[in-house]
Amino acid sequence: MTDAKRSGCPINLSLEVLGDKWSLLIIRDIMFGNRRHFRELLTRSEEGISSNILADRLKTLLEEGIITREDDPSHKQKGIYSLTEQGIELLPVLAQMAAWGYKYLPVSEELGIRAKLLRDGGPDMWDELMDELRELHLGVKRPKKPGPSAGERLQAAYQKVVARKAKAGKP
Repeated sequence: MTDAKRSGCPINLSLEVLGDKWSLLIIRDIMFGNRRHFRELLTRSEEGISSNILADRLKTLLEEGIITREDDPSHKQKGIYSLTEQGIELLPVLAQMAAWGYKYLPVSEELGIRAKLLRDGGPDMWDELMDELRELHLGVKRPKKPGPSAGERLQAAYQKVVARKAKAGKP
């Protein structure tokens, strides 16, 4: 990133960091898909990001302190990407964007179900999910609650829709 900013407006400054086509999708994939390696982010992105764009955006997110990269102990040439607190606190922004898209755009049922649950769960669910992310990415222990976690509920709802569509023979 260059040091020259268009203005001191918080929306402008946020867009200068996150406003390109790919950065929020990479954060989404780390946050909701637990994709933590370069190869996972490259090959499992529904939108088909190219390797040079992915490398560039990861570099920017690292420089801005939204993610970190540690060497993977299982493979010397691999890195594990983690969200920082700054990155985790983007969850409500992504949840609101997803809710807006769910309401106004032709989202697929399987990819929209998590948006619906996040919308319906509101800030309480967002806080629970952020605590889960803090444990996973930052090592901050969270109190265990009875029943499935927010992340498990989101994943189960997605899997249920996928299974139902597969059984019905729908794409």
